[in-house]
Amino acid sequence: MGLDETDIKILRILLSDARLSSRQIARKTGISVGTVLSRMRKMEQEGIIKEYSAVVDHEKLGYELTVVIEITISKGRLFELAKEIAKVPKVCCVYNVTGLTDAMVIAKFKNREELSNFTKYLLALPYVERTNTHVVLATLKEDFRII
Repeated sequence: MGLDETDIKILRILLSDARLSSRQIARKTGISVGTVLSRMRKMEQEGIIKEYSAVVDHEKLGYELTVVIEITISKGRLFELAKEIAKVPKVCCVYNVTGLTDAMVIAKFKNREELSNFTKYLLALPYVERTNTHVVLATLKEDFRII
């Protein structure tokens, strides 16, 4: 689906506040409520809009540690292992990447013990050769709401 300027306006509004009603979005974009609803429905069907959610401050919820973990995986099992790792609730992102490692994982933990347990879990997975964990010292920007 090709997005036009109106679709992008709707997406930007939703990214800034997904709680707005269709009527409020219509008012902000200058189009009818019916048009807003049909365009949103079409973007949902096309998978452009996957879901609606709140943006939370993880540190205020007790997640003191953010980590970036490089993982080296052997025997061509990258995709299946990445899918398995992605199921872990504290994992925010899993990327298959180019370079010296095969995958990058971004995860959040409340304490070092949780991080230690997760690292042990990763190393116990078959075909995981090694991990390299980077602890984030300061978060300057963390926002996936781009368009």
